[in-house]
Amino acid sequence: MKTLADDPGQLPRMMQRLALLVSLTLVVLAVIAALVLVQGIDRQIDDVTRTHEVRNHARELTLSLIDAESSELGYVLTGEQHYLEVYRRSTAAISTRAKSLTSLTKHDPEQSARLAAILDDIDQRMIELKRTMDLAMAQRMPEARALLLSSASAGPMTPMRLALEQFIGDESQKLHERNQSIDLARLWLVGAIVVALAGAVALAFVLFTRAQRDVRMLAQNRRLLQSENEALEAHVRERTQAVEEAREHAERERQRVEALLQDTSHRIGNSLATVSSLLGLQLLRSESDEVKQALEAARSRVHAIASGHRRLRLGDDLETARADEFLEAVLQDMATTLCDADGVSLVGEFEPILISARDATTIGILVGELVTNALKHAFPAGRAGRILVWLKRDATGVPTLSVIDDGVGIEESSQPGEGGLGSVIIKQLAYQFGGVPAYERRLEGGLKVVVPLPGIEQQQAPN
Repeated sequence: MKTLADDPGQLPRMMQRLALLVSLTLVVLAVIAALVLVQGIDRQIDDVTRTHEVRNHARELTLSLIDAESSELGYVLTGEQHYLEVYRRSTAAISTRAKSLTSLTKHDPEQSARLAAILDDIDQRMIELKRTMDLAMAQRMPEARALLLSSASAGPMTPMRLALEQFIGDESQKLHERNQSIDLARLWLVGAIVVALAGAVALAFVLFTRAQRDVRMLAQNRRLLQSENEALEAHVRERTQAVEEAREHAERERQRVEALLQDTSHRIGNSLATVSSLLGLQLLRSESDEVKQALEAARSRVHAIASGHRRLRLGDDLETARADEFLEAVLQDMATTLCDADGVSLVGEFEPILISARDATTIGILVGELVTNALKHAFPAGRAGRILVWLKRDATGVPTLSVIDDGVGIEESSQPGEGGLGSVIIKQLAYQFGGVPAYERRLEGGLKVVVPLPGIEQQQAPN
């Protein structure tokens, strides 16, 4: 264990730490003293304000008492109406001032009790005044004068005025005593702040000398660190160059894989387009109407799959695609290639929902089946109209595919979604995403097919 003799620099360090501790303590005490001083000033201001209000209300109450008594005397003796108005204003002012004084003194039990006794006497006197005024207003002047003379002889207002003057004097005396105690505390607090400021000066001096020593040590260490920093920078440059080369290689590989995937999708789409063309040739050579319908349906479905593969554009992760971009392209392709679409406009409204690449083609086939069914059944004999395709989230946040047409609709005797191969395919495709297609007859004409697709969210790649 080291002692002071073994380490001569230990004692100065201990003294510096002690000085820092004492100085910090003094600064904290100065802050506390300043806060207490501010609070004391606030209390003193509040006391002065409250005492001033109490004294003013008490004096106004005294003046109102005098006005009430003098107006009573004037009205009883002369019967003039302006004395009655003065009496009414005075009695109203007495009630208001009494309530104000009660509210202002509720935090001082002693003064509150004294005020309550004074107000009780005032209430009794006001009852007598009211009795006299009621007799006078009832034109019973002899009785009112007799009652007035009996009350005036006793001088009832004098004790109440004296009590209010004493009440005002006590408030002033209490304020004076509180101010004296606060002034004394203020002197002590100012002294504490001065001592604390002296400690802060000492702290500043200690910190200044310590900072000078640290600056010298920092200058020495900087020279040592500079060489280490240069070596570290060289190592970082080497590592950065290696990382950049690896990143460029990874980017090239990603682009190559993306190109391969796009090329594969195009090849598949082209192959399926060839199959669709072969089916079209077979369709031209067939003589059976039933065979022609079957070949046309097969050709349309193969064409929809081919369109989906050709239009598929993968994201940066090579695993997802944006449904709005993909379906817009598929819808444009269907509008230009389906011969039954003459006079029928296809309108798409899609939210930018991410879907997995392996499910994009399936959704494209589902849209193709729904649109093909609408073109086939809703617009017979060259009827014009519009087909609206939506892919949006519903009120619960589930992605929902909707296909709405304004065609001829379905007869009441028919059950929508039953019977055809297209309906079966739509059900199977919707089932893959956890949804069931719902068919709704529109009052304004046409049909609405709603297919919730909650499975898209479950298979969606993270952003």
